[in-house]
Amino acid sequence: MAVSSRRMMALATLLRGALAATAVAALMAATLPAAAQRIVKIQGPAQAQTQGDGPARESCAGLVASRALRPMPVSFRQAAIAADQVQLTYVGHATFLIESPKGVRIATDYNDYVRPSVVPDVATMNRAHSTHYTLNPDPRIRHVLRGWGDGAAPARHDVTVEDVQIRNVPTNIRNHAGGTQRHGNSIFIFEVGSLCIAHLGHLHHTLTAQQLADIGPVDVVLFPVDGGVTLDQPGMLEVLAALKAPVMIPMHAFSRHSLERFAENAAAAHGWRVQREPLPAVVLARAALPDVPTLMVLPGR
Repeated sequence: MAVSSRRMMALATLLRGALAATAVAALMAATLPAAAQRIVKIQGPAQAQTQGDGPARESCAGLVASRALRPMPVSFRQAAIAADQVQLTYVGHATFLIESPKGVRIATDYNDYVRPSVVPDVATMNRAHSTHYTLNPDPRIRHVLRGWGDGAAPARHDVTVEDVQIRNVPTNIRNHAGGTQRHGNSIFIFEVGSLCIAHLGHLHHTLTAQQLADIGPVDVVLFPVDGGVTLDQPGMLEVLAALKAPVMIPMHAFSRHSLERFAENAAAAHGWRVQREPLPAVVLARAALPDVPTLMVLPGR
């Protein structure tokens, strides 16, 4: 099969997924005032029950109580989420919509093909492929953060937008000739609500000790799981094990097979829990982070 034909087929697959994700997001947005849709809220115990109960670990937002995930279905409502919560919606491919308690909206790996149904306040982008960036971002976006720098210098971001702080850690990517393009990708870290969320972007290699130190402790990791055009699956397992996040959410899965294979290997090699959600939107809070690392699979790809 010619290279152009393979690219056409890959783009067609991506567009089908994008249309499905956009339809879901539009339906959810349309029904938000009616409180008709349900999301999964990860509910933790009362504060009095968590103090001094079990091991704790350092987070970028402070100590995190170690508790198991206990999903409780709740309804969408117009009221804002609580001050310690984050709403996370998987739009598709490598794009998530992250919403803060004060209503700041962030779209990750913002591009021309897979977009949320609302205009974000912040868009982060990476440059490995055109499905991870755009040259024409919506002019209403207040902050467009590119994960690559100009020339040999890496991108450096440390931005505060109301109740969200955003920073990045540069990584390298393979170029189209098979060589290395330094600083072509960024891991973006979002400190929002009570959580630190890391989006690995189009990660192509395992992380150095310095990169892990620069990232710091994280609570939620959004990571590519395709195992081909990004880092291979054994390497991604190594990265996740080094990051030690309680919640890991896969993205960038080109097939159900690659996703299920990764979930099986993660459970077998590390004993991680696999939790599948019925809807692409979840509300997360620090008080409910699990003591057993959990692979949370949201619908879509």
